[in-house]
Amino acid sequence: MSEINVEKPPETQPITVEELVQTLRALRDRIPNYVQLPIPDAKSARTVANLAVEFKQAAINAVGASPLVRQAVGLSAEELRQIHEDANRWSAVADELRAMLQGVIASMLTRRHRVGLASLQTYSITRQLVRHEDHSDLLPHFLEMKRQNRLGHTRRKAAAPAPPPATPG
Repeated sequence: MSEINVEKPPETQPITVEELVQTLRALRDRIPNYVQLPIPDAKSARTVANLAVEFKQAAINAVGASPLVRQAVGLSAEELRQIHEDANRWSAVADELRAMLQGVIASMLTRRHRVGLASLQTYSITRQLVRHEDHSDLLPHFLEMKRQNRLGHTRRKAAAPAPPPATPG
């Protein structure tokens, strides 16, 4: 019986690293007000951004109640409400991006673990094979793995400095 080759739709095929980076950069360009803040600027902005919701709502109401306050602030009550609502809605995006980042980090760890495990298995198998003359061509590889192996070897601690000799009083 011949095997039927059914191709997955493009949206379910694994994405390449390069495609994903390009897509993320294209999405970044479409995010309104996207910016990277230096740490000191972010710290000072965070303090004001995290004022109590009730305080912000009372301030928005004051802007709506007074044309003079509206003029001084430069935004209407409706504009402030919309900005506040947009910020709340974008928090869902931040949550999804955080979850995606954790998934990407876990997938990288899984890949590195697979290579590490295969490397340890290779070391163990090679260590056994080089004992026989038939596999002497593996000796340079084994010796390099042995030299580079950090598992099971503790670093030598620097010798403690000798105490200074006591001076007669």
